[in-house]
Amino acid sequence: MARPFRQQIDAGILDRAAALFARHGFEQTSVQAVADAVGLSKAGLLHHFPSKDALHEAVRAQVDTLGAGALDQVRDLPPGAARDHRAIEVLVDTALAHPGLVSFLLTPATQGVAVGEVDTDPASSWAFAAFDVDPRTAERERCVRVAGALVALAVLALGARQSGEAAALRPHIIATSFDALGHRSPGAPPTRSDQVEA
Repeated sequence: MARPFRQQIDAGILDRAAALFARHGFEQTSVQAVADAVGLSKAGLLHHFPSKDALHEAVRAQVDTLGAGALDQVRDLPPGAARDHRAIEVLVDTALAHPGLVSFLLTPATQGVAVGEVDTDPASSWAFAAFDVDPRTAERERCVRVAGALVALAVLALGARQSGEAAALRPHIIATSFDALGHRSPGAPPTRSDQVEA
């Protein structure tokens, strides 16, 4: 099998496996379930990844790579609306390209935010870092808003991709996620509260 083709297959396996791990957890996801999701036999899947642990480690490594790449694109921007908007754009594009991996990555980042128990696992901390937020020390409202934006972009990107409308819906996903952070989207029409303030 040609190397680029093998890498493409492996990337598809990792994305599907990540989605299953995010949805059901590592313990509840069987090798057979992953094999079924990617259209391989169990033996065929094990040819690519020799065990469920190896598959899980490969998913985590790929997630770390995606997270580091996203963070690199915003790290030098000062905190504020411009950085938040750029982070949303980067994360939406990543979610549209790798929905399963992004689900895996964002699941721990968003669980427990409502009760103040933000997961600080290094695999998910990059998502908050993209918005210059340390969930252990940041204001609770900011953590909730970032988590809300992450959930919104993950859910909307997945829906857009499944419907085949990723390109058409991308600007709306960005605007909705940006709005969740408490900012007005650039070019958004004035709201009723804007008119009252004027």
